[in-house]
Amino acid sequence: MRNEYDFNIEEVKDETAQEEYTGFSTDSSSPKKPKKHTGAKIAASLMAMALVSAGSIGIYSRLAAPTAEDTAVIAQVETGDTSSVSADAMSLIKTEKSDTKELSNEEIVEKVLPSVVGIESTFSITHQNSSGFFHGFDDFDDFGDFGFGDSQPSTSDATATGTGVIITENGYIVTNAHVIYDSEYGGGLAKKISVLLEDDSSYDAEVIGYDTDCDLAVLKIDAEDLTPAEFGDSDALRLGESVVAIGNPLGFELMDTVTGGMISGLNRDITINDKAMNLIQTDAAINSGNSGGPLINKYGQVIGINSSKMSASYSEASIDNIGFAIPSNQVASIVDDLMKYGFVTGKPQLGISCQDVTETIAKMYDLPVGVYVTAVTEDSAADKAGLEKGDVITAIDGEVIATADELTIEKNKHSAGDEIDLTFIRDGKEHTVTVTLDEIKNEE
Repeated sequence: MRNEYDFNIEEVKDETAQEEYTGFSTDSSSPKKPKKHTGAKIAASLMAMALVSAGSIGIYSRLAAPTAEDTAVIAQVETGDTSSVSADAMSLIKTEKSDTKELSNEEIVEKVLPSVVGIESTFSITHQNSSGFFHGFDDFDDFGDFGFGDSQPSTSDATATGTGVIITENGYIVTNAHVIYDSEYGGGLAKKISVLLEDDSSYDAEVIGYDTDCDLAVLKIDAEDLTPAEFGDSDALRLGESVVAIGNPLGFELMDTVTGGMISGLNRDITINDKAMNLIQTDAAINSGNSGGPLINKYGQVIGINSSKMSASYSEASIDNIGFAIPSNQVASIVDDLMKYGFVTGKPQLGISCQDVTETIAKMYDLPVGVYVTAVTEDSAADKAGLEKGDVITAIDGEVIATADELTIEKNKHSAGDEIDLTFIRDGKEHTVTVTLDEIKNEE
């Protein structure tokens, strides 16, 4: 399925930030937290992790246009089927201000650490193997039969690691969607997911639901009497407020690493893997493997789920400690939908494919700067409002937009069923229509 912002022109992408899972390795054994570390073992591990991260992490960019595949929401539960979810679980994340005293860093870690888990996902990756001359130096007589340049697909297992947060006593866990779903190499949903608890016990996990747009997933393990994390009110955060992050950078060799810092920014509109998100910025160190782990306030409450960091490729200057987390209030709403329905409800959709009209393109083709509609889905919100292929959208609700990313950000401020006013140019004339947004439905 292709989504409404599918591009047919060559894109130039700013490489801004990167996903924070360790990346792929070929070790598919059950996850185990090491008890002893030798210098050689740690050095070798870090080198391997750096290499696979460089080859397998997704690139995050500001103002990059959304592309096709990962907007479909897939779940392991039937829509509306809550038989496997307890009533307590479905109302579990209640974000509120704490009336307790501020805690020391040591007290924060002691409170939250039992709720932090390691996650290892195993994917089946299909790749092409070259055949021909390189496969048979002893068979020169049959060289013509090798089909030099041909390739045959083969499949191998690859693993990625991340972090998660326990949200119920009976085994529900929240993490990032990109920890358990691979869109870069076509691995899709992991075929096996293992969860490593603080006491070194390991469990196979079931996927309850996930959403790659929101970059959140809910897992379930068959365990009882776990320690759920307490969630705080992310809307109450203030710039400069101290925070702590806990996670598994570079895999389980450095499991339960604790870093500290402050809230560096609020309401940051960042595009992550072509998905526009509103995030918390922090200078607490977040590295590969921290994905899905908690960002914690001074009361020992989770106020964000760590998801990304700024990449050095964004600037020629050195970049340190610019990380991002999904606010807990967003997490609460999304997790509630995932646990009740297996997908996120109320997500708005226009029903168009489009591409940016840059200033250069505008001059070349005598078009206005804006978003060029390349296709309109039949019976979609855009179709019902009268939009056509060739229209150039220039504003939404009076807010001037120049890119599909800006259109997405403005659209996503609304919910399905809301009305928006779209301004567009057709045949050199400006028009404004009212569009009632559709809901993106769950697709399996």
